[in-house]
Amino acid sequence: MLRPPATWAGVAAKEIAHAVRRGDTTAAEVVADHLDSIHAGDRMLNAFREVRAEAAIAEARAVDDRPDLGKLALAGVPVAVKENTPVAGLPTWNGSAEARAAVADRDHDVVRRLRGAGAVVVGVTRMPELGLWPITDDATATTYNPWRTDRSAGGSSGGAAAAVAAGLVPIAHGNDGLGSIRIPAACCGIVGIKPGRGVLPAGIGANDWFGLAEHGILATTVADVTLGLGVLAGCVPQELESPARLRIAVSVRSPALGVRPDRAARRGLDDAARLLSSAGHETVPLDPHYPLSQSVRGLATWFAAAYNDADAAGLELDELQPRTRRHVMLGANAIRLGLVRGADRAEWRERYRTWFIDNHIDVLVTPALATAPPPARTWSNRSWSANVLASIRYAPYAAPWNVAGFPAVVVPAGVRADRLPAAVQLVGPPGTELMLLGLAGQMEQLAPWRRHAPGWPKHTEVAEP
Repeated sequence: MLRPPATWAGVAAKEIAHAVRRGDTTAAEVVADHLDSIHAGDRMLNAFREVRAEAAIAEARAVDDRPDLGKLALAGVPVAVKENTPVAGLPTWNGSAEARAAVADRDHDVVRRLRGAGAVVVGVTRMPELGLWPITDDATATTYNPWRTDRSAGGSSGGAAAAVAAGLVPIAHGNDGLGSIRIPAACCGIVGIKPGRGVLPAGIGANDWFGLAEHGILATTVADVTLGLGVLAGCVPQELESPARLRIAVSVRSPALGVRPDRAARRGLDDAARLLSSAGHETVPLDPHYPLSQSVRGLATWFAAAYNDADAAGLELDELQPRTRRHVMLGANAIRLGLVRGADRAEWRERYRTWFIDNHIDVLVTPALATAPPPARTWSNRSWSANVLASIRYAPYAAPWNVAGFPAVVVPAGVRADRLPAAVQLVGPPGTELMLLGLAGQMEQLAPWRRHAPGWPKHTEVAEP
């Protein structure tokens, strides 16, 4: 770094960690700058459920005193944790006061790994009740999109995406059961990864949504996502390399019957395909087959996950939001009728594994969203059908890859005419996380995107490193 920035808020995680390890700054100074940014900016976004102001400063000072400071991958990096993941000393909110669990007496494994690498938890970010919806709000607040505050930041990791896109933190933890990292990353113009099944410790809700849910990372750069993913996986973070020539399937087909992407989403996909071709990759138009029967089973699994989480937490139906209540009741019926079966999920996984092999495909690229994010309003007061229809209409592309357990990355792909970000999704077969990130990094190098939403961070101009 040639000179210290005016504020560390807005600087990439990798740069912050390097500066703290070298002694160019301290973890305490970095965290104080980000707490100032949160204080100035979050009143406009409602990204955070709780901010650990004094505790985070104390935690940062402890990082500065660590004898292994020079070896810490995330030395002094402020991070946010999604509110359904236990952080010692905080309640596990699960998206509403009614669903809130007791104060956690220990960190979840992914939080422990973040802290072990020198990261400082500055707070927990908002999500919808039980993480069920790609729209983040409850009775206390709606989480707004930093690009346009009349639009939702998405969900269920909506608070995490808004915080990163606004520069309130450089990196955030999220989790993804049917798109809950990738959807808000696309809404807010940042990078998000859902790794494949079994890459990270799960422990999300009652049973990880029958194995569909995974932890992951949101950040403004591919390098930061790679760094965070390596820490969560308990590995030495790796430097990415641009992949050799790949055969890439480009598909606009929506997995949801009757849903079509709008012109801006199609244009983002076309632009991404041209960029990949210019990088020397072979791009071919090719659609996976999305059987209606499997889509129905996928919906049943979504319902049943809600029932299991509510039941395991001992929640009463009348304590929950109307949309969640209906979801839980449908889940009980889905389980009773035998609609949720491991054999179906295994068949789905094998179907798509075979599709990649038989067609000699390395990567599938799709739109990340079909339309712009929904309006920012109190969706938790609206009907179950309104929430379900809005969710499927704008965000149909993510869910199949949770059911299959394949890794997927969302990257920005320009700006729509409505001043919201466009994005595409990169999907690969099991074990291709680093290849996908390498490809995403190549796209970032060839066509760099805006790291933060226009006008953010709010409190002061950030000098670029």
